Amino acid sequence: MRLFGKKQSAAQTGDPLAGPARVDPRTKNLTKRLQPGDVAVIDHLDIDRVSAEALVACQPVVVLNAAKSTSGRYPNLGPGILLDGGVLLIDDLGPDVMGLPEGHLLRVEDGAVYDGDTLVAEGVRQTDETVAEAMAAAREGLSVQLESFAANTMDYLREERELLLDGVGVPDVRTVLDGRQVLIVVRGYHYKEDLVTLRPYIREYHPVLIGVDGGADAIIEAGWKPDMIVGDMDSVSDKALTCGAEVVIHAYRDGRAPGKDRVEALGVPYVLFPATGTSEDVAMLLSDDKGAELIVAVGTHATLVEFLDKGRAGMASTFLTRLRVGGKLVDAKGVSRLYRHRISNFQVGLLAAAGLLALVIALASSEAGKTLIGLLGARWDDMLSSFGHLFGGG
Repeated sequence: MRLFGKKQSAAQTGDPLAGPARVDPRTKNLTKRLQPGDVAVIDHLDIDRVSAEALVACQPVVVLNAAKSTSGRYPNLGPGILLDGGVLLIDDLGPDVMGLPEGHLLRVEDGAVYDGDTLVAEGVRQTDETVAEAMAAAREGLSVQLESFAANTMDYLREERELLLDGVGVPDVRTVLDGRQVLIVVRGYHYKEDLVTLRPYIREYHPVLIGVDGGADAIIEAGWKPDMIVGDMDSVSDKALTCGAEVVIHAYRDGRAPGKDRVEALGVPYVLFPATGTSEDVAMLLSDDKGAELIVAVGTHATLVEFLDKGRAGMASTFLTRLRVGGKLVDAKGVSRLYRHRISNFQVGLLAAAGLLALVIALASSEAGKTLIGLLGARWDDMLSSFGHLFGGG
């Protein structure tokens, strides 16, 4: 039996693995405490890309999934990311595996999970071949999702036409957005790299920084402070909520707001925004209604696969929100991959040498420069003479 704490090839070899169990039905909560060498126990139907990348960063020896890692609804990328990261994936273990005691030493052999000598559950050990087969089958399911999207679009338009067309229901906020540029940050694909690329833009234009739930923590991690936090408050930290930013809680249309109790417990004032759709849609609609000059979005979800990855059946709200916001919206997601510097060290050195040569020529063409060069030459001769006396014995 081997215990692994770093990237290894167990996903390909099927060697026995062991580690302490870390159990949580919500993957994003589990990754906050997961350590290298742990056994991650989750209940995650269709493991998405963001969750898989977070798991790989924690480097568990194995991920045990009570649900199917790919259900066939759409081609989710999570299982492949885990295997590429050297993490063994066993899925479809059943709900009983979620009852495993936290911290118990588990042993995994092929697709079987043991607590001591007791067989707890048996599942499917994923390989590159099984993942490829599942992806091919899942692509056929996208047609069903497109039909669902079309139906959801009409339903959403009927429910939210007053909000979309006339801004009815948008609350008043203290943050001044009128005439300013707004940067909305969502913890989506490549958000960290995109924020680094946008640093010059932020320094020059000082946009209003709006974090959507965990996007507020992304802003803080990048070295700034959010001006506003919008969302249902399920994935934002207490540090972000108490940083002084204005808090806008995304509530259901009937007024229910699951995040309200948490914000009240922290003693943070807030504004309620009841609306159907996603929290990033709410942030865009709020910015547009309050007169933002330009809305720059980072990490937002825009495609059908991205929304299915997020666990939503349709993206009707975002589709219509983007139509509503129109030309104000600049989607900066993936901007870090648009252009990469391709200057080599040799080219940098050559540029520096050319600059130095130009400086010498400029100095040599003026009387003051000639005098300076003469003084430097004399000083150089003195240094050489001193070295000669030192090593030549006088």
